[in-house]
Amino acid sequence: MDTTSIWWSKTYTVHGNEMFNLIVHFMQTVEQTEWWLCNSTPDLEPAAISYVPKLLPIGPLLRSYEDDKERSLGQFWEEDLSCMNWLDQQPHASVVYLAFGSFTLLDNKQFAELALGLELTNRPFLWVVRQDSDCNNKVPLPNEFKGNQGKIVKWAPQQKVLSHPAIACFVSHCGWNSTIEGLSNGVPFLCWPYFSDQFLNKTYICDELKVGLGFDSDENGLISREEIKVKVDKVLSDENIRSKAHVLKDKLLNNIKVGGRSSENLNKFIYWLKE
Repeated sequence: MDTTSIWWSKTYTVHGNEMFNLIVHFMQTVEQTEWWLCNSTPDLEPAAISYVPKLLPIGPLLRSYEDDKERSLGQFWEEDLSCMNWLDQQPHASVVYLAFGSFTLLDNKQFAELALGLELTNRPFLWVVRQDSDCNNKVPLPNEFKGNQGKIVKWAPQQKVLSHPAIACFVSHCGWNSTIEGLSNGVPFLCWPYFSDQFLNKTYICDELKVGLGFDSDENGLISREEIKVKVDKVLSDENIRSKAHVLKDKLLNNIKVGGRSSENLNKFIYWLKE
């Protein structure tokens, strides 16, 4: 393991020592319970799960939409469903989808570089740019940015987006929910972690599962527009990554079918409750 990726050292909102102590407290709390349910699968990360025997993986936990107007449970921001109509008009496996979750903040320079990198790829893109009060992404887009091939929304119905056939890859902060959703839809990743466990998730996606690539920063810590274009082109031309992503999707979804390992774990928990 690269020691710079240890996630309490990558947490910018809390001091590293405080985060480490919090993790220790979590692990001690585990011993005071009978079971913990987690959004993972037994075969996705068996080594990690083996360290905490009381963990019952019952994932992937995915949102099922029965109505196009239905809002995702737990979402506080309104989803822009117009992006689904836009995706319907795009070619199969052509769209670069970008979403960085609820906390990621890019500084003005990096935000502009990302916009120009998308322009440079000359590919259709769907970009989630939050507009909440804590977000500094309300800065104007650079003048050179035309955005004619893309669509920008404030928030998206991510599960529906990732399952759409037009999506080619997922530029993600690698939060665990986003990671599970991307893997469960067989979408290749371009990893842009921001803090905490996202750096380890990125390593797992790229080096262990081999279903994505990471971006490299320049000497100033900036991910350049040229780097963005290079990595987008590379991941979309790599049939091996796409093939592995589809195989992993099937493996994950088999866990929640009747008789699947996650399904059986949930049944085990229910039987325990009834005893």
